Amino acid sequence: MVHIISKRDGPYREEAAAKDFIQKNRTKIDAVANHLTGGRWQELRNPTPPPQPQPSGKLWYTPPGRPREAEPYVRISLNGRIVIADLASGRQLHFVGEMRGKGQSRYFALATRENGLFDPLDEEIRKVLADLEGVIVPDESSEQRLEQIISGRLGLDAVAKSTE
Repeated sequence: MVHIISKRDGPYREEAAAKDFIQKNRTKIDAVANHLTGGRWQELRNPTPPPQPQPSGKLWYTPPGRPREAEPYVRISLNGRIVIADLASGRQLHFVGEMRGKGQSRYFALATRENGLFDPLDEEIRKVLADLEGVIVPDESSEQRLEQIISGRLGLDAVAKSTE
């Protein structure tokens, strides 16, 4: 037995009946939808542009805020990055290095090209911190001591003490 399936022209009977039903009951459907959405349904169907502000003839000028001076401090993040960051904004000012290794064999690696980092430290900061390269930092208290040592060498002691 062979079934011949051909595509009909025009909509199916069910589609036509559904469209007719929706058109006949449009007011009820809109009322229920507005009730359920708290009136947002009507706003979505007929969006009205917000009114444009009327010119009052006055010119308003808000001067930019006074630029704040950065308050740098040393931070060791959870992923092992050691940075100098701004206390007020939290933005990174300098990338100092990172903690490498795992567990008791973790050590400090300066941000240099020799350590595989593309953005090396400024030369003066690198000279001040050069002897810390490879220092073993096995636990959290050692991390805090390393933060204090780096802060002290870079002259950030006042800010570091105020954050504690």
